[in-house]
Amino acid sequence: MNTAGHSEATERRGLELTPFRGLRYDPDRVGSLAAVTSPPYDVVVRPDGVHHLESADPYNIVRLILPQAATPGTRNDQAAKTLRRWLSEGVLTTDPDPGLYVYEQRDGQGMLQRGVIGALRVTDPAEQVVLPHEDVMPHVVADRAALMRATSANLEPLLLTYRGDDSTTAMADLIERTAEQPPLLATTTEDGFSHRLWSVTAPADLTTIQTDLARHQALIADGHHRWATYRRLRTEHPSPSPWDHGLVLLVDTARYPLRVRAIHRLLHDLPVGDALAALDGRFRVRGLQVPLSEALEALADAACEGNAFLLAGDGSFHLVDRPDPDLLARTVPADRPTAWRTLDATVLHATLLDHVWHIPEDSPAHIAYIHDAAATVGKAERDGGTAVLMHPVREEVVRDLARQGVTMPRKSTSFGPKPASGLVLRALDF
Repeated sequence: MNTAGHSEATERRGLELTPFRGLRYDPDRVGSLAAVTSPPYDVVVRPDGVHHLESADPYNIVRLILPQAATPGTRNDQAAKTLRRWLSEGVLTTDPDPGLYVYEQRDGQGMLQRGVIGALRVTDPAEQVVLPHEDVMPHVVADRAALMRATSANLEPLLLTYRGDDSTTAMADLIERTAEQPPLLATTTEDGFSHRLWSVTAPADLTTIQTDLARHQALIADGHHRWATYRRLRTEHPSPSPWDHGLVLLVDTARYPLRVRAIHRLLHDLPVGDALAALDGRFRVRGLQVPLSEALEALADAACEGNAFLLAGDGSFHLVDRPDPDLLARTVPADRPTAWRTLDATVLHATLLDHVWHIPEDSPAHIAYIHDAAATVGKAERDGGTAVLMHPVREEVVRDLARQGVTMPRKSTSFGPKPASGLVLRALDF
């Protein structure tokens, strides 16, 4: 055997997607498939979000991904017992054959996204196969790891993207042909998105997908904490084991471009007046007496010229831009690429949170990360805190930094549409 050649081939391993027997709801046992789905665990942002989803159907997936109990240990035990009960009662059933799943989302306004769900080989960053672009918060990874250990399941897929080219046309054609067939399931969720799912089980079709993906690397679009969790849990279980793989959705953004939105910040203990007072002479501040939509347009215009933020929480909006260059030079680390040093999220975390407002970014007691602008503003107004609204980063910037091995500040981007949780799960103990 040519060990040198074998080693070189191993080093070039790309995305390795493995079929699995999906766990899916029996539509005859639930009110509707739409009623048992949920957004990903970290997007349930409304004050009554969990209660709303629990009320939608007694079998809503939120009971597994965000169990409610007094302590973390009790919550995770409860999720595990709930999962076992649903399996024994036939609420969740296992597909008969291992497969990969073609997944489609439409919003009725021209947005179409298709990708493939499967069990992806978990890799280390040094392999440059799966590229993270954001830092993670250790306490969130610990929380997700405890839940996965308790349930022995991947409860919701991560969203990964890759850039298809001429080498992936066979896979792209297969996805299109599959989408012309009757689906395993079809439903429309309350956000207006329609969802369809197909199983791909034919050996030749599986080989087509696996061969095409093996030439590519992927960017984590959504699910950095869950990917970090997969990596942690893989180290806890001797290989080979089911923990060597994790549930993902892979989308070719050359064919199906994602939307990139910002993730906003809610500063719990900082009133807007105090936040603005601390900015005096350090940033330009302009008051805006306009609706949220117009304020966000003003933010977008300002972001074209440089760093810009929108503060809210006192009934009006405050456009913050034009930071003092000397302040940036003192507070933003100089050992990173210019593209990283000029990110709004970098300036927010290094300059505003750390230096101006003295807010620890890794403390849930001080700061929350929220995907919806209106929800962020509403919570700030109710709680007396400050909403910091952000402008999204372009996908090309994210990918370029990731390829350089440079991670962005945590919660810098929100790619979407995100896969609905509850359409297909992966059990690791059978």
